[in-house]
Amino acid sequence: MLQLKKRKDGKTKSRFMITICFYQDSRHKDDLYWIQSVFNIGYVSHRNDGMSELRINGYKTAQLILKQLMPYIRFKRIQATALLKAAKLLDKTPLAKLTEANLKSLVGYMLEIQSANYVTRHKRSKEELYQVLGLTP
Repeated sequence: MLQLKKRKDGKTKSRFMITICFYQDSRHKDDLYWIQSVFNIGYVSHRNDGMSELRINGYKTAQLILKQLMPYIRFKRIQATALLKAAKLLDKTPLAKLTEANLKSLVGYMLEIQSANYVTRHKRSKEELYQVLGLTP
Protein backbone atom coordinates (compact mmCIF):
# COMPACT_ATOMS: atom_id res chain seq x y z
CA MET A 1 0.00 0.00 0.00
CA LEU A 2 1.09 3.54 -0.72
CA GLN A 3 -1.02 5.91 1.32
CA LEU A 4 -1.17 9.65 1.79
CA LYS A 5 -2.00 10.39 5.42
CA LYS A 6 -3.01 13.70 6.93
CA ARG A 7 -0.99 14.98 9.86
CA LYS A 8 -1.48 17.87 12.22
CA ASP A 9 2.18 18.68 12.81
CA GLY A 10 4.92 19.64 10.38
CA LYS A 11 5.00 21.97 7.41
CA THR A 12 3.54 19.58 4.87
CA LYS A 13 0.40 18.56 6.81
CA SER A 14 0.58 15.16 5.11
CA ARG A 15 2.90 12.19 4.86
CA PHE A 16 3.34 9.16 2.66
CA MET A 17 3.15 5.74 4.23
CA ILE A 18 4.32 2.49 2.65
CA THR A 19 3.07 -0.85 3.95
CA ILE A 20 3.48 -4.35 2.57
CA CYS A 21 0.66 -6.64 3.73
CA PHE A 22 0.35 -10.40 3.59
CA TYR A 23 -3.14 -11.73 4.40
CA GLN A 24 -3.99 -15.27 5.40
CA ASP A 25 -6.89 -17.11 6.97
CA SER A 26 -6.14 -17.19 10.71
CA ARG A 27 -6.21 -21.00 10.65
CA HIS A 28 -2.99 -20.77 8.64
CA LYS A 29 -1.38 -17.85 10.48
CA ASP A 30 1.77 -19.90 11.12
CA ASP A 31 2.78 -19.17 7.51
CA LEU A 32 2.72 -15.45 8.30
CA TYR A 33 4.92 -16.01 11.33
CA TRP A 34 7.28 -18.00 9.11
CA ILE A 35 7.56 -15.09 6.63
CA GLN A 36 8.09 -12.72 9.56
CA SER A 37 10.88 -14.90 10.93
CA VAL A 38 12.59 -15.31 7.53
CA PHE A 39 12.79 -11.55 7.02
CA ASN A 40 12.97 -10.77 10.75
CA ILE A 41 10.61 -7.84 10.25
CA GLY A 42 7.01 -6.68 10.62
CA TYR A 43 4.19 -7.65 12.92
CA VAL A 44 1.29 -10.09 12.74
CA SER A 45 -2.20 -9.08 13.81
CA HIS A 46 -5.44 -11.02 13.94
CA ARG A 47 -8.65 -9.48 12.65
CA ASN A 48 -12.20 -10.14 13.86
CA ASP A 49 -13.19 -11.57 10.46
CA GLY A 50 -10.98 -14.66 10.81
CA MET A 51 -8.07 -13.22 8.84
CA SER A 52 -4.54 -12.54 10.01
CA GLU A 53 -2.12 -10.13 8.42
CA LEU A 54 1.59 -9.51 8.42
CA ARG A 55 2.36 -5.79 8.03
CA ILE A 56 5.75 -4.42 7.07
CA ASN A 57 6.17 -0.63 7.20
CA GLY A 58 8.79 1.84 6.06
CA TYR A 59 10.55 3.04 2.92
CA LYS A 60 13.87 1.24 3.46
CA THR A 61 12.22 -1.94 4.65
CA ALA A 62 9.80 -2.01 1.72
CA GLN A 63 12.70 -1.63 -0.72
CA LEU A 64 14.63 -4.45 0.91
CA ILE A 65 11.68 -6.85 0.95
CA LEU A 66 10.43 -5.98 -2.55
CA LYS A 67 13.89 -6.37 -4.10
CA GLN A 68 14.16 -9.83 -2.56
CA LEU A 69 10.63 -10.89 -3.50
CA MET A 70 10.41 -9.36 -6.99
CA PRO A 71 11.65 -12.47 -8.85
CA TYR A 72 8.86 -14.51 -7.21
CA ILE A 73 5.93 -12.07 -7.47
CA ARG A 74 3.40 -13.20 -10.04
CA PHE A 75 0.02 -11.68 -9.22
CA LYS A 76 0.91 -8.28 -7.78
CA ARG A 77 3.87 -7.33 -10.00
CA ILE A 78 2.32 -4.01 -11.16
CA GLN A 79 1.66 -2.94 -7.57
CA ALA A 80 5.06 -4.16 -6.34
CA THR A 81 6.93 -2.33 -9.10
CA ALA A 82 5.11 0.96 -8.44
CA LEU A 83 5.58 0.58 -4.69
CA LEU A 84 9.31 -0.08 -5.12
CA LYS A 85 9.69 3.08 -7.25
CA ALA A 86 7.83 5.11 -4.61
CA ALA A 87 9.92 3.64 -1.77
CA LYS A 88 13.16 4.51 -3.57
CA LEU A 89 12.02 8.09 -4.15
CA LEU A 90 10.73 8.60 -0.61
CA ASP A 91 13.80 7.01 0.96
CA LYS A 92 16.28 9.27 -0.81
CA THR A 93 14.35 12.56 -0.53
CA PRO A 94 12.83 14.06 2.63
CA LEU A 95 9.15 14.92 2.19
CA ALA A 96 9.77 18.65 2.56
CA LYS A 97 12.31 18.54 -0.29
CA LEU A 98 10.17 16.64 -2.79
CA THR A 99 9.69 18.66 -5.96
CA GLU A 100 6.36 19.12 -7.70
CA ALA A 101 7.50 16.55 -10.27
CA ASN A 102 8.37 14.09 -7.45
CA LEU A 103 4.96 14.57 -5.85
CA LYS A 104 3.21 14.05 -9.19
CA SER A 105 5.23 10.86 -9.70
CA LEU A 106 4.12 9.61 -6.27
CA VAL A 107 0.48 10.37 -7.10
CA GLY A 108 0.98 8.44 -10.34
CA TYR A 109 2.34 5.45 -8.40
CA MET A 110 -0.63 5.62 -6.02
CA LEU A 111 -3.09 5.65 -8.91
CA GLU A 112 -1.24 2.80 -10.65
CA ILE A 113 -1.47 0.65 -7.53
CA GLN A 114 -5.09 1.66 -6.99
CA SER A 115 -6.13 0.82 -10.55
CA ALA A 116 -4.52 -2.64 -10.35
CA ASN A 117 -6.32 -3.48 -7.10
CA TYR A 118 -9.90 -4.55 -6.53
CA VAL A 119 -11.63 -1.45 -5.17
CA THR A 120 -14.34 -1.97 -2.58
CA ARG A 121 -14.78 1.66 -1.60
CA HIS A 122 -14.13 5.13 -2.95
CA LYS A 123 -10.48 5.96 -3.47
CA ARG A 124 -9.12 9.46 -3.94
CA SER A 125 -8.89 10.78 -7.48
CA LYS A 126 -5.83 12.39 -9.02
CA GLU A 127 -7.38 15.81 -8.47
CA GLU A 128 -8.11 15.08 -4.80
CA LEU A 129 -4.55 13.87 -4.21
CA TYR A 130 -3.12 16.94 -5.96
CA GLN A 131 -5.27 19.15 -3.76
CA VAL A 132 -4.05 17.47 -0.55
CA LEU A 133 -0.45 17.97 -1.72
CA GLY A 134 -1.04 21.60 -2.70
CA LEU A 135 -0.42 20.96 -6.39
CA THR A 136 -3.54 22.73 -7.65
CA PRO A 137 -3.44 26.32 -8.89
